[in-house]
Amino acid sequence: MADRLYGCIEAGGTKFVCAVASAPSDVHERVSITTADPVSTLGHVVDFFRRMEGEHGAIAAFGVASFGPADVNAASSGWGRILSTPKPGWSGIDICGAIAQAFAVPVGFDTDVNGAVLAEAEWGAAKGASTAAYVTVGTGIGVGIAIDGKAVHGRRHPEMGHIFPRRHSDDLVFTGTCPFHGDCLEGLASGPAIERRWANPLSELGSEEQEIVAFYLGQLAMTLIATLSTGAIVFGGGVLNTPGLLDRIKTAATALNQSYWCADAEIGTIIRAPGLDQNSGLLGALLLAQRANKSAP
Repeated sequence: MADRLYGCIEAGGTKFVCAVASAPSDVHERVSITTADPVSTLGHVVDFFRRMEGEHGAIAAFGVASFGPADVNAASSGWGRILSTPKPGWSGIDICGAIAQAFAVPVGFDTDVNGAVLAEAEWGAAKGASTAAYVTVGTGIGVGIAIDGKAVHGRRHPEMGHIFPRRHSDDLVFTGTCPFHGDCLEGLASGPAIERRWANPLSELGSEEQEIVAFYLGQLAMTLIATLSTGAIVFGGGVLNTPGLLDRIKTAATALNQSYWCADAEIGTIIRAPGLDQNSGLLGALLLAQRANKSAP
């Protein structure tokens, strides 16, 4: 499988990161395409991969790790499409259909965070954990979950960014930014929520504000441990570039644990930084492509 060429697409609401690769250590070329309207964005994506085929040879399969909400139910007639989203013009867009029509090869599809957790479980920081989670904290908050190397799907896919955390005693007035739920986790601790509340990104704020955000994210970590007995929780996304934030999350989670679910010292080993740097989602798309190719008739 390592000598085959795969098309990898990390489809984000801000940008599409596309690459061709044969293995995690063998990424031939990548490009970042601004997410504009669907027709022009997907047109640029297809053009890139046509050029890559001309330079590197035929692409065996594609993997798409996409922003959500998305239809990831393989038995659904809407599989491979974006569901109702605030991203203008993208609701109902058939990303996988556009790729399959252009290249006539197998396409694997999942959410960006599910792709990220699959890659981290296969090659990165969550390797060896039977139950793993990947949390991205940026424009929104998303959680991908993998059990025994398979992404968790249900009626749709996990949306743990929209759970309702206990409010911090110094943060009782802010009403939150989520257009659906107000002060859910995403409405309190995402990048836009931080900037609306304090007028600056978290990396430019002081310890008090960082402690509040860590308090909320620590609750998410403990929710994952309590409900799934999660062995590895990988935190990524732009907000996690804030120096010291991951350690604050570990401290907050440990305070909530109270030696109940595990020894307090274990919390710091369960909560981890990505092992694949900024490439978790893109390499998740590679893994989806490899699996799609393997399962094709």
